[in-house]
Amino acid sequence: MPKFEECLQRLEEVVNQLERGEVPLEQALKLFEEGVQLSNSCRKELEEAEGKVEILLKQNGKLQAEPFEISADAKH
Repeated sequence: MPKFEECLQRLEEVVNQLERGEVPLEQALKLFEEGVQLSNSCRKELEEAEGKVEILLKQNGKLQAEPFEISADAKH
């Protein structure tokens, strides 16, 4: 899976292509689907990073990373 920055850059390219409106409908649908997948990937990485930061901040001043799992409720 591509890194966050790569996903975000590709998502920007997809949005620019769709906003120009110069692609055929079938291609636009494929781009839209790709954009949704990229957006979900970026959101997931941000949620994981946020969770890690929260864990670090709750360690009574000790910066100690722990594995972070997203609960089923947070995946919406």
